[in-house]
Amino acid sequence: MIVPQSRKERERESRRKEILASARSVFSEKGYSRATLEEIAQRAEFGKGTLYNYFVGGKEELLFTVIEQMYDEVHTLITDHFESAGADQPMRPVLRALIFKILSYYENHQDTFMILVKEVQRLLINGDEKAAYFIKQRNRLIEALEAPLSQAIQSGQLRPLPPRAVANMFLGNVHGCQMHVFLDQEHGQVDNACRADKNAEFLTTMLLDGLLVSQPVAEESTQ
Repeated sequence: MIVPQSRKERERESRRKEILASARSVFSEKGYSRATLEEIAQRAEFGKGTLYNYFVGGKEELLFTVIEQMYDEVHTLITDHFESAGADQPMRPVLRALIFKILSYYENHQDTFMILVKEVQRLLINGDEKAAYFIKQRNRLIEALEAPLSQAIQSGQLRPLPPRAVANMFLGNVHGCQMHVFLDQEHGQVDNACRADKNAEFLTTMLLDGLLVSQPVAEESTQ
């Protein structure tokens, strides 16, 4: 049985969401290093001290929470997708639909995605416990993909390749495609019409069919 939240708990949760929304906006616009708690508090219309009441670790805790939320939501998106699809469905339309969902999510959360692109890469280079934390978060997504991909390999729908490597490559291509969309968008080079749908079809073709028009049985010239 779910116990209803008290009014005080609802107000606290609402304020927490407002602070996180402001942090996402400021981090996206200025980057983590240039963002200040004062500006985040001002945008949320709270005092700086109020932010510490909700996020004791200050700016760094806000960054980690914003990014962790995105990982949580994408993880749920992946697991829910495969649960609703069922194990007996053909993998091509299942994977295409998943690519479309992830790209659509990134488009609808562009501010958080840009924080992910800019800040996580910076933290990964540091090679400390913060990098290990984000690697752990990414591994959660890979593991959510690994099991259904492994089942598809065992059933003969996909080639017998290492499932974890396939999951890593899958996520890397989806992430990279969306990153380039946003970079092109900043220079006015992207047609917004059906962008996620078009890119989902493109990635599905690239990942499942490759570049070759036909696949030769053997390449004698490689001997």
